[in-house]
Amino acid sequence: MTSTVPTTGPARLHDPAVRGFASDNAAGMHPEVLQALADANGGHVASYGADPYTAALTACLRSRFGAEAEVAVVLTGTGANVTALQALTRRWESVLSSDQAHVLHDEAGGLEHVAGTKVVPLPSTDGLVDPGAVQPAVEAARSLMRAPVGALTLTQSSEFGTAYSLEHLRDLVDVCHRLGVKVHLDGARLSNAAVSLGVGLGETSTHLGVDAVSLGGTKNGGGFAEVVVVRDAATAPGLARLVKPTMQMSSKTRFVSAQLLALFGGDLWQRTAGAANAAATRLAAAVTAAGASVTRPVQANAVFAALPRAVAERAAARVPFHVWDDAFAGDAVEVRLVASFDTTDADVDAFGALLAEEFAAAGAARA
Repeated sequence: MTSTVPTTGPARLHDPAVRGFASDNAAGMHPEVLQALADANGGHVASYGADPYTAALTACLRSRFGAEAEVAVVLTGTGANVTALQALTRRWESVLSSDQAHVLHDEAGGLEHVAGTKVVPLPSTDGLVDPGAVQPAVEAARSLMRAPVGALTLTQSSEFGTAYSLEHLRDLVDVCHRLGVKVHLDGARLSNAAVSLGVGLGETSTHLGVDAVSLGGTKNGGGFAEVVVVRDAATAPGLARLVKPTMQMSSKTRFVSAQLLALFGGDLWQRTAGAANAAATRLAAAVTAAGASVTRPVQANAVFAALPRAVAERAAARVPFHVWDDAFAGDAVEVRLVASFDTTDADVDAFGALLAEEFAAAGAARA
């Protein structure tokens, strides 16, 4: 009987020539991160984080976020958020978030499911929470009929690609700490925000008093590279104990830590985020020149634009991107275009030309 089981690994199952703006998650790994994985391979190394790569990563992140920072290497962005927020709050407390937050809309209720912690949305402008919205929400939750607020989670950069200024963040931290509320940053794209602001990673987080950060590497050149950073052990005393039961502990932690060390041990995080941000700025100019209207401030690596529905549908069939708001205004939809660390000028210019073609075709169809 002839076996049908393949004896070699699969051939490449995707077309590497396909480029798009659907998400920075769609990009591959930066060559330096891939090399770091290869360098970490070989031999037998202690598991579950007792390895030299994780030790070096901890030292590296303490140099960026503070000498007392505690570090927990995890596997996913959702896992980082759930682990961090669970460590910051007590079981009966709630978490405030932007009404656009990823933890609210795009993590399948992970915080509620795993931690039993209610998420309460606050109004936002372009994804950013106003400090004045915090105190009324905290005071309203003090009743025994409500879940008291234990933490505020903020996204930097936001779901709309906007970045909190240092003053804005400081004001939010001040009002939260005055009310006894801790502050968490969902930093899946913290590198993009820091580069946009021209500051370091700690300067836009822990140095302002932020209590915990979900620091992302996956969207910025990593493959599976996320880590929780808290200001000090007293801020989140259960952090180390939570990684395993939240199913975020990798036995071969060295391979996650090696990626993060490649990104944050030097200036790679700045180079990759800077390239993505610059591509987004060029992209905003390209879509505007093609006839679209940019709808949100471009402050990191995302561009939001209004397109006629027919133009959006035809363009997305040629180059991948997402419709954000299907009923934005009249016949227009709001689309999200995300630049990645490997987005080239040629990618952007080709998309601008494609969009101009679709606008011209739509105009001819109406004539």
